Amino acid sequence: MRIRSSFPYETTHDDLRIRLPDGTLLYARVWRPLTDEPVPALLEYAPDRLSDRTAARDRQRHPWYAGHGYACVRVDARGHGNSEGLPEDAARPPTEPAGRATADDVAGDDVAADEVAADGAAVVAWLAAQPWCDGTVGMFGIGRGGTYALRVAALPTFAAAAAVEALPPTPLKAVVAVCCPDGRPGNGVGHPRGSAVPADPPHAEAAQARLASLCLPPDPDHVGDAWRDMWLRRLESVDPLTPSAPSAGPFAPADVRGVFTTRVPVLAVGGWHDPYADTVLGLVERLPPDRVRGLIGPWPHTYPDHAPHPGPAIGFLQETLRWWDHWLKGKDTGVLSDPLLRAYVPGSDLPATAYGALPGRWVSEPVRPSPRVRVATYALQGARVLVRSPLHTGVDAGRLLPRGGDAGLPPDQREEDARSVCFDFPVREETWVLGGPRVRLRLTCEASHAVVAVRICDVAPDGSSTLVSRGVRQLRRTEPAGADPGGAAGDRDILLDLTPAGHAFPPGHRVRLALSCAYWPWVWPGPESAAGFTVDPAGSALELPVRVREADPGIAFEEPEQAPPLGVSLLATLDEPRPERLLMRDEGGDEGGDDGGDDGGRRSGAEDGDRGGDEDQDVDGDQDLSLIQK
Repeated sequence: MRIRSSFPYETTHDDLRIRLPDGTLLYARVWRPLTDEPVPALLEYAPDRLSDRTAARDRQRHPWYAGHGYACVRVDARGHGNSEGLPEDAARPPTEPAGRATADDVAGDDVAADEVAADGAAVVAWLAAQPWCDGTVGMFGIGRGGTYALRVAALPTFAAAAAVEALPPTPLKAVVAVCCPDGRPGNGVGHPRGSAVPADPPHAEAAQARLASLCLPPDPDHVGDAWRDMWLRRLESVDPLTPSAPSAGPFAPADVRGVFTTRVPVLAVGGWHDPYADTVLGLVERLPPDRVRGLIGPWPHTYPDHAPHPGPAIGFLQETLRWWDHWLKGKDTGVLSDPLLRAYVPGSDLPATAYGALPGRWVSEPVRPSPRVRVATYALQGARVLVRSPLHTGVDAGRLLPRGGDAGLPPDQREEDARSVCFDFPVREETWVLGGPRVRLRLTCEASHAVVAVRICDVAPDGSSTLVSRGVRQLRRTEPAGADPGGAAGDRDILLDLTPAGHAFPPGHRVRLALSCAYWPWVWPGPESAAGFTVDPAGSALELPVRVREADPGIAFEEPEQAPPLGVSLLATLDEPRPERLLMRDEGGDEGGDDGGDDGGRRSGAEDGDRGGDEDQDVDGDQDLSLIQK
């Protein structure tokens, strides 16, 4: 990482408040270049407390943009951080108004019930009207911040240009969205259909959206004496037990996803180790090719210039500056000459919970769907087989939102494979996969509820098993109206769309399809989950998106570069370092535990089980398992 301290412009920064049309004050921090000329503005509108929670990250990039001639603005969303009001999904009493900016206030009839988008549009309009802004605005963000930017861009005011060939006649000129859902309200870190997920998904959602971001008090140093009343009102609005919508997310079938469209140019960025890589693929397929570009690397849920686990990291700030300069300053930076999609295809490596820079190659796709990608069908072989996994199958899933820590990625899947029914396919020549695999299963399920968990693994000659893609579907005998008909339990064919992947299978390895009826702790088991289901291989197949083995040597990025970091002082340390991820088990009721610190935070206590759904297979595991993670 190169730290840059000299820029074309000297900069300054101030904290201020932005008043929404309904009177709500949002807390903002503005970095501006020292110039008498108005400049474009870049907005990051996010549900976090900017005064400390994202302060270190903000310091890396906002001053950098300001030093290149942009007014860069970080704003706490309504009901978050030091901003007034209640969050968008808060439970308001009947007498409490929603507080959203009204249609008349912001965008005429274009604003429906999307409070986040309405507030974001109001902030965009406020920025464009400032004397230090030239009237053009870009939005960017990661995770929910990226989703907020897409939701603002999806407002009809911004989504439909006055003329098809023209830029939107509105202040918002471009968006950079990183590692995020595609903008449908409620489409956050989702659950498999109809399930309750106890570990990472609601933990991440609660930590980011509710229990941490919502329950953090406003900072008295920035809000004053009103902080307590603001905090209590916020706490009263939070219901941590309210389930999120289960019908959307990284494991939901494509037909339940929201359809995002806009005329605002979007640079969509994701990572294969992030659950939202499919957002990038979807946007480059749906949006006009002159208004979208996609970039997918081997990264987790982080910005690509800050991704040591795994890398390689790239000069992401420089790459986005090309995007901003083209759309907000009218410079010819060549961004529209870039391929529609640039993607990294990592090579095979030994499984690990963290990597440095992964070997691989960059590939380019001028159009999507790509003519260079074909569907290779691998038909399952053998007799009907019962899938009845121990209920702790899934303990080696890793984190749903890995952020570059030492225990975020899935470890060796051999023990998970031993708890699953597996079908192996030999790799005779190097096979590049790029896109979303699919699995067609003909199954019988006598129970009223079942979990179908599918994993694709790269099995090396030494037996090590690296997770490549996965998906989960909840099956119920009675589905609500409008549900996917493939989701009902019974004797029928179902189709599962798995998480997208970029991966190169070497010759001599095996492609493994692993099926289980449990995926704990990501999926709560149902009352009949232990009964499992039966798969008929004669009607089942794996479909892999196999790409032509052709790299693009013209794809290159600058070295990662950031502004000088924020000085951080560590006030106290623990006597002993706490492992990032710790799995403990109590065999047969005896007290005991296995410390996962020695192998990167991963330890599975399961004994090797029979593969193939033996009726005597241990279902309960006869052990108590506890998962503890930071």
